[in-house]
Amino acid sequence: MPMLRLIFKPLSLLPLPVLHALGSVLGRILFLFARKAKTRTIANITQSQLLPNQIESAVQQSFIAIGEAILETPYIWNSDNQKVAQLMQQVEGWSHVEAAIKRDKGIIFLTPHMGCFEITSLYYALHHPITVLYRPPKKKWLAPLVSGRQRDNITLAEANANGVRKLLKSLKKGEAIGILPDQIPAAGEGEWADFFNKPAYTMTLASKLAEKTGATIIMAFGERLAGGKGYTLHLTSVDSIATPKLLNQAIEAQIAKSPNQYYWNYNRYKVSRKSKTKLQSKNQ
Repeated sequence: MPMLRLIFKPLSLLPLPVLHALGSVLGRILFLFARKAKTRTIANITQSQLLPNQIESAVQQSFIAIGEAILETPYIWNSDNQKVAQLMQQVEGWSHVEAAIKRDKGIIFLTPHMGCFEITSLYYALHHPITVLYRPPKKKWLAPLVSGRQRDNITLAEANANGVRKLLKSLKKGEAIGILPDQIPAAGEGEWADFFNKPAYTMTLASKLAEKTGATIIMAFGERLAGGKGYTLHLTSVDSIATPKLLNQAIEAQIAKSPNQYYWNYNRYKVSRKSKTKLQSKNQ
């Protein structure tokens, strides 16, 4: 859509504080009018039991976070390496990276849908190579807009058999890979496991790669700072993701640390027809 491309470029030129301020307004508008998304957000926050007495406030904060994420994305993707470094105000847990590099078994970065997950791989790539799993947009006209993810030290691996081979190759070289662990896998590529005490179709890829390579597992969260001041990168070592259940528990632990920055609107419990049939068979 040419119109979106025309909007995308000017947005990337605005200062981050302005984008976050506009994003906050956008989030509040979505909060008022996106009824279906609001219903799902309420249900997901309630299911988590993380904010039992703050549902209304949490829902609004979640929409604000989504608005800020939408408008910051052009800025992040069009930031050069120097600007990316400047945006990262603090890094907590870099010692986990250093220890993993010494092990030389590779690193699996797990980055859930929270905060600014786009900046985590960009920042890591300032120091070391990383291969990032991604799902191409369904609309072909969106493809040129996501080119900002591609740059020096970052290899994009499409979510298919060839992409998985790229991930495995990188790990065997002792390099890092990045995965959105709460992304819903295609039918046949996941297993059912509880996510906040409700069955969710969960990827098996991360667990299989970890088992096959012995890679270090690190949870990465790019916390969005107030007032457009930038980001703090939180890196947390994860003991095991040997099963989808353990993977979901690791994601839950990360979300619990900053629930207002998780994208509760994300349809984590979406069920494809094929997967739903398998779940029904399992429960019979």
